[in-house]
Amino acid sequence: MDRKQEILLAANKSFSLFGYKATTMEQIAKIANVGKGTIYNFFENKEVLFQEIVLRMIEEMKQEALNVIIEEAPFQQNAHAALMKMLEFRETHQLYAKIIDEETQWKTPAVKQVIGQVEQAIVSFIGEKINKYVQKGEIRQVNEELVAYLLLKAYVGFVNDWNLTHDDSLTEEEIANFFQDTIFRSLAI
Repeated sequence: MDRKQEILLAANKSFSLFGYKATTMEQIAKIANVGKGTIYNFFENKEVLFQEIVLRMIEEMKQEALNVIIEEAPFQQNAHAALMKMLEFRETHQLYAKIIDEETQWKTPAVKQVIGQVEQAIVSFIGEKINKYVQKGEIRQVNEELVAYLLLKAYVGFVNDWNLTHDDSLTEEEIANFFQDTIFRSLAI
């Protein structure tokens, strides 16, 4: 493995364990077993290094969503599967969970920016899939970005936030049926 990869792995580990604010270039250098100066040969500063880690995380999340999409399946099935997978990723990926926690607790500007970047990546990803189904004639012409944003926020509400105010969690089947009967039905041609 080359030095840059070692640094990226070490940075990912440090950001995942300590968060953005508490991670230092010294920690990363120690974990990577390199001199601090070596990191600066590849990355201008902590922000640039963090951005590289986040971009890789976004690509990993997109790949996981792509893995559950079935080309010949209807839009509703693929949208539901992809959104559920991305929300699962959000909950189980150590770095993403740490980022969410840090933003909630500390309101770190760099972390807030990254959360917005991840959200925009999800919206763009879903928007591209919506556009594909519009082109296939399966769903009506819509503003892909607005519908993708609506789907993301609605899924976050039902999957993550529902439990905060209700005693019983919604099952995945209940969520899928609700969206099938409402938003997805309104998109169908």
